[in-house]
Amino acid sequence: MLGLKLPTDPRWVNIVEKNIEEILTDHAFCEQKATSTAISLIVSFPEYTELVQEMTALVKEEISHFKMVHDKIIERGWTLGRDRKDDYVIALTKFFPKGGSRTTQLVHRLLYAALIEARSCERFRLLSEELKDQELAAFYKNLMVSEANHYTMFLGFARNYGNKKEVDTKWQQLLEYEAKIMANLGKTEAVHG
Repeated sequence: MLGLKLPTDPRWVNIVEKNIEEILTDHAFCEQKATSTAISLIVSFPEYTELVQEMTALVKEEISHFKMVHDKIIERGWTLGRDRKDDYVIALTKFFPKGGSRTTQLVHRLLYAALIEARSCERFRLLSEELKDQELAAFYKNLMVSEANHYTMFLGFARNYGNKKEVDTKWQQLLEYEAKIMANLGKTEAVHG
């Protein structure tokens, strides 16, 4: 369903289990960045009423996810650490050239968002199936469903606002590029790393 060209090596969960505090901190900041992305799309493209409506709802959902993850951190006696750079997102967002029409810029941003959500969904599925901590496994199973919905929403908007055939071609190219990025990641306890 997700179309990812390179699945995460299941051994990544072993890395995560050695430092649950680190994955929760990274995850909390991923939720915060997802909130910021939705706000940025509203600010940058206010004339797309349907998009603005959906992004407004997404802001509420993502910030509630941030709170849920932050609550998990607090429950375990930890505090939220500092944000880390996300090498995955930095590399991913270099794929499309800068510039172009507003519509092209919007489509590219939507495709990036769709892929980030797809990879998050895939990682959360792995955590839900492989984590020994059953409470966290159930937590990630619930969040996996949300990520899948976000992925399809962003991809759907890209197809609605752009030329569907061109968007589908760009999507496949982006998936191929993302697989190359992922071949060098999966060695840290980060949602995308």
